[in-house]
Amino acid sequence: MRRLIGALTILQPFLSAAPAQEKKATASSPKDVKACCGAANQARQKRISKRADVKRFAARAEAILATPPADKADWGILVVDAESGDTLYEQSADKYFVPASNMKLFTTALALAKLGPEYRFHTTLEARGQLTPEGRLDGDLVLVGRGDPNLSNRKFPFAKQPEQDGPPDKVLIELADAAVSKGLREIAGDVVADDSNFPPERYPNGWEIDDMVWSYGAAVSAIAVNDNTVTLTLQPGARPGDPATFVLEPWTAEFQVRCDVLTVAAGVKSDLTLTREPGAPLVLIRGLLPVSAEPRKLVLAVEEPAEHAAALLRRLLEERGVKVHGAARAQHEAPIPGTAVGDPLVLAEHVSLPLGDAVQAVNKMSLNLHTEMLLRAAARQNGPWGTPDDLAKFAADFYALVGIAPGDVMQADGSGLSRRDLVTPRAIVTLLEFASKQPWFSVFESSLPVAAEDGTLADRMKNTPAAGHIHAKTGSVEHVRSLSGFAETLSGHPLLFSILNNNEGAKNQDATAVLDALCVAMVEELGQKGKATAKHPHKP
Repeated sequence: MRRLIGALTILQPFLSAAPAQEKKATASSPKDVKACCGAANQARQKRISKRADVKRFAARAEAILATPPADKADWGILVVDAESGDTLYEQSADKYFVPASNMKLFTTALALAKLGPEYRFHTTLEARGQLTPEGRLDGDLVLVGRGDPNLSNRKFPFAKQPEQDGPPDKVLIELADAAVSKGLREIAGDVVADDSNFPPERYPNGWEIDDMVWSYGAAVSAIAVNDNTVTLTLQPGARPGDPATFVLEPWTAEFQVRCDVLTVAAGVKSDLTLTREPGAPLVLIRGLLPVSAEPRKLVLAVEEPAEHAAALLRRLLEERGVKVHGAARAQHEAPIPGTAVGDPLVLAEHVSLPLGDAVQAVNKMSLNLHTEMLLRAAARQNGPWGTPDDLAKFAADFYALVGIAPGDVMQADGSGLSRRDLVTPRAIVTLLEFASKQPWFSVFESSLPVAAEDGTLADRMKNTPAAGHIHAKTGSVEHVRSLSGFAETLSGHPLLFSILNNNEGAKNQDATAVLDALCVAMVEELGQKGKATAKHPHKP
């Protein structure tokens, strides 16, 4: 992927007033200096607004936003020259907006800054008790999760589309096989999944009840097998009138599926409904499926990730001939210091891919659960925290270091699924500017979807001048569309931008079309020819 920005310098006013010199009439007060700088900035901004390229873009942007139904929505926009720091266009840039998945920009930048792109997670399978020469464990077998979001079969490095290799519980299978190869034959105690590395908080503040059913609202835990989801695959019967069949993968004890789906003649439109009450095991599927239909895959969220992992691990061990006397259970609280009996024996360990690869999957595919886990894993390096407020303070302290104005980020979760998140476009652009100066910037930038090429932008802006010129994070919840990131104009000029749309009452694709049209206008109109790329030693 071509890098849009190398070493960037954004010039921001920085006031450093000397101590007041008493009884000297020539000493300038901080107020005088501020007034002087403010007047200079206003004059500079006035000159910029008269530039031909800026005027052309402003005219196009205002025409786009004045067209129904965009004119009824709220728009926050900030476009900044990445080399000079000049504001090229803004609208409500200091107002609050629900960002949706643009919140992931903050969390992935925080994780890269605090952990580094080479950080790896360690998931272990530990014997809590003596393992006899005959293979009997006189105690519990414990799966210890430490926040690895990729205990799955996902292939890395990430290609233009997600790829899988092997069964969805591939990592647990490998751990079970490794334990058996170490001689494990019998477990006198329980099979335990320990997710105490993160304090219990399955659902962040502001997630809605409907989110809990589907993969995008999977419960948060320090253990996440296959993204804490199972896939229910529906298959039509052989003839009209036959019941449809289904398969769950990976196996789970959490669901009891009742399938009342009837196979109908080819050509009849499929009509399926799924009902699942929160906390209840019953999953009820009703409807019609044509005899000629391809299998339908419904990806459902697991509500109790650690319990699910323990039950699945117990089953895998028994399939390998291990006799388990105890139950499958979870451990959500860390042992009281001083109560552990001896050091655990590590029978198997899974070491994750580097964090940089994990971040690429997060932003390209907009993975909510993964983002929440990265936020908690980064915070965990400072020791345990007790409440969501403690977690929020950890993030807020980082944003202050970034230079984001106090209060410009009101964060309820790490992923943007919460409808209680609020940010300003200026906060996002400030974050992007900060990221562009960091040693991990190339990892961060390459994690963003590219217009018309990959991730959540793969099918957008195709056959337009913006194709390949926009590296940006998408965002989408009901009545919210957002897009923020890096752009390169046709004249080769780099931009930072944030476009946030709230209260769009029309079809979601209408707001998306407006976002894309604004990006095309940026790429076509902005940037002065003959003044680009000189400050970009890393650009090809």
